[in-house]
Formats: sequence, C-alpha cells, structure tokens
Amino acid sequence: MTPASPNDGYLLDNAQPEAGTRFDALSELFDPSTRRHIEDLGVAPGWRCWEVGAGGPSVVTWLAGRVGPTGRVLATDIDTSWAAEAAGGVVEVLRHDVGEDEPPERGGFDLVHARLVLVHVADRERALRAMTDSLRPGGWLLVEDADPAAQPLICLDEHGPEQVLANKLRSGFRSLLASRGADLAYGRKLPRLLREAGLTGVHADAYFPITAPACDVLEAATVRQVRDGLVAAGLATDEEIDRHLANVGSGRLDLATSPMISAWGRRP
Repeated sequence: MTPASPNDGYLLDNAQPEAGTRFDALSELFDPSTRRHIEDLGVAPGWRCWEVGAGGPSVVTWLAGRVGPTGRVLATDIDTSWAAEAAGGVVEVLRHDVGEDEPPERGGFDLVHARLVLVHVADRERALRAMTDSLRPGGWLLVEDADPAAQPLICLDEHGPEQVLANKLRSGFRSLLASRGADLAYGRKLPRLLREAGLTGVHADAYFPITAPACDVLEAATVRQVRDGLVAAGLATDEEIDRHLANVGSGRLDLATSPMISAWGRRP
C-alpha cells in the first residue's frame, strides 16, 4: 500500500520481518468478515476482481477459488514480495501505487476491494477515484478501513497498570501513524465518500474483536515493528516496551482492535 509520507516511509512496511506475522493475524481476525461481505455482493465464477494493496495472500487466494478459471483476480501493491504465495500463480500480480498510478484497467471489474489501504494513502481522493473508475457498470466497490479515532483504546477495561501501559503505547502508535499522514478517522467517512464518488446502494457496518489470540499476536508484531519509532519520538521507553511485550505474552490482557468500517456501493 502507498505510504502516506514518502519522506518517512510507510510505518508498517511490508518488507519488515514482522509483516508476515501481522498479515497472518489480520487474516485470522478480519478475513471472515471480508468474505461475508464479498459473498453478500454475489461473487461468482467468471467475475473480474481487483484486490488493491493486497498485502498478504489470503483474500486473493480465496477470491481466485470463488471466481474460478473463467474469472480473473488482479492483486496490486507497492511491495509484491509476498506474491509467490498467492494461489499458486493463479492470481495476476502487479506492482502498482493506487495513490499515484493510473488504474490498471478502466471499466472492467465486477469487484474492487481494499482493506486497510486508503487510511495510509497520501492522495486518498485520487485512489478512490481510480478504484471507482475501474468498475464496470453494475460493479461493486468494497472498502474496509480502520477508524482508530472512534475507539482509541487497545484495552477497553483499563483496570490495572498493565492495561494503562498498553493504552499508553497504543496512543503512541496512533501518534506515529498521524505523523506519517494517516487519517485516523477515515473509516467513518467511507459511506459519504462512496456516495460522493457516484456509487449507489451504499451500505456500511463496523466490526472489531475485543479479545482473541490473534489480537495478542498482532499487537506484539506491531509493537516490535514500530519500536524504534516509539523510542525515537519519546513516546515510550525500551523498558516500557519490553514490559508491555511480556504482558502481552502472558495472555492476561484483553486486547481490542480498532473498529473496521466496511462500506460498499455499486457503479450505476
């Protein structure tokens, strides 16, 4: 996906060693919801689908199975190093920056989907326009993005020092994201933005786990990935980070995710 601040780079760079762990945890947490939404849109054999900022291979692999040999799945990202895992070569992979590059195709896709992408993109308006322009008449756009500002805590039940520390580090993480240009309230805007883009039948819902083993895995990998940034910015000390990682590893924390807002609409 496109970094929001090219000078500083994408905070959760896909090339970092923790990225694969994060992909797996995000898949476990959110793939069931994503698949439900796509199934409700009627995905069927022969559909042509574009997965924007695909990251890990789980969604595109599943999509390839749904559209079959008569369909097409195009997966794009600015880092396609994961591509060898995608559906044994069935998925078409293209290096593409949705915030800067022209759409790979105009007017030909039955489904365009992006998850946890646009919140990080510098030119979100251009990216959304590229996605809508690529739809065929009657095609569906499904955008799923986080809204950290809607629920800023990682421990909703802040009943002790371990939870207070977890929420301190989550606040620091949000500060780092904002400093790279991420829109922490983007998810809530999606229904309006899809209507303004000319889509019809717009609907939206929200989902966020409040405790699950994958939440612990995701948090540990994320904190390790942004550790240097937290310390350099004075948002946490190495001792606090080590203590928090130990707390996460103990399994005693009920860790939540940011709400995932899913919004979908159809090109007339």
